Amino acid sequence: MNTKIAIICLLQLIFIFSCKNKSISPEERFEEWTDNLQSVYQYGICIDSLNIEQYRIKNGDNPASIFASLGISAMKADSISKCAIHVLDPTKLRTGMNYYTFTTLDSIAKLKYIVFAKSLIDFAIIDLSTDSIKAYSYSKEITLKKKFVQGTITSSLWNTIKANGVDPLLAIKLEDVFTWQIDFFDVKKGDSFLALYHEAYIDDTIPLSIASIEGAIFTHQGKEFKAIPFIQDSIVEYFDETGNSLKKDFLKAPLDFFRITSRYSNSRFHPVLKRYRAHHGVDYAAPTGTPIKSIGAGIVIKKAYQAGGGGNYLTIKHNSIYTTTYMHLSKFAKNITVGKHVQQGEIIGYVGATGLATGPHLDFRVLKNGKPINPLNMEAPPSLPVKPELRDSFMNVKKSILFELDSCSHISKESLNQINMFQDSVQLLKKDSMQIN
Repeated sequence: MNTKIAIICLLQLIFIFSCKNKSISPEERFEEWTDNLQSVYQYGICIDSLNIEQYRIKNGDNPASIFASLGISAMKADSISKCAIHVLDPTKLRTGMNYYTFTTLDSIAKLKYIVFAKSLIDFAIIDLSTDSIKAYSYSKEITLKKKFVQGTITSSLWNTIKANGVDPLLAIKLEDVFTWQIDFFDVKKGDSFLALYHEAYIDDTIPLSIASIEGAIFTHQGKEFKAIPFIQDSIVEYFDETGNSLKKDFLKAPLDFFRITSRYSNSRFHPVLKRYRAHHGVDYAAPTGTPIKSIGAGIVIKKAYQAGGGGNYLTIKHNSIYTTTYMHLSKFAKNITVGKHVQQGEIIGYVGATGLATGPHLDFRVLKNGKPINPLNMEAPPSLPVKPELRDSFMNVKKSILFELDSCSHISKESLNQINMFQDSVQLLKKDSMQIN
């Protein structure tokens, strides 16, 4: 009985469907099908019926020559240049920059749009599709993807991160976070790290850069250092697990890349004078021209030249306790004058060998309450800790981040790669299912 009912229902459906088919002409069916197709957009332009050509700016090109090569008259080219000046500065066109033309697919192609790629993200659009010329900016969508990496150092943090298939610029981000807790020039074989981070993508598919550290644990010489990002006073700062800021009042060193050639000493053999005398500073060897940063905010109180000693030098007063001096500079940074207020990390000069020096280096000195101290042993208090009224929120954030780090650390590298690939595939499917704008 059930079989007979099923056959009858099936025959009824076939009859209804065939009748429906007969009531729609082929032209109507094609129109219905095309209406369901999604338009394709590039740089915000519907390209369904356009042809795209890519060009590269050559040495000597300028807006006039580019427009002329596209068959645009000199008068119209002048109008385009004036209209687009607010989105496309002609003085900033550089050799190697790409630009694109969008033309119709007719037998006589008509130029509808010109797109100049100012960067991987930002574009200048010149719209010639109507009688009036229009020019506007377009920026590609930037998306963030959270990822995880862990590793044990065998040579350097940079090489270890690169060996994990991650942008090695993550190493610089980690160094910035832990700059006061860890001397990265003293990182040892066997030190390890875990890090959650956001990577920025263009159009959800093209990796752009490491955007931020979303949580990290660095184990240095057997001691764990944790970094918890938390928003306080509308600024993202990094705190340890007790809520103290990882940021100190001073940087650990005034250079990014260096080699210590002479340490603080009350009796050091001077390489030029050939005798022993006190050296109340630290010598950092680095190539001439290496940027030198102020280790903290302060006011420049001295800027001078000492022929028989420090050569070009600067002295910065940071507060009532600390003063720092930077010696043997090849030159000072622009706009550095006595009385100027400088920020922490601001470039104040460049490594050189002026004065009494055998080679390019920075002689860095610190005074505490007017007396010289060893810069390598200098301790500075942390910045403001998490405020009492935000303590509960911080503890919840910390718990969540540390749990995520611990969970990811127990997943194999292969599994993590599969998870990341799955997440990427999901994003692509979502993108394909939506109209691209």
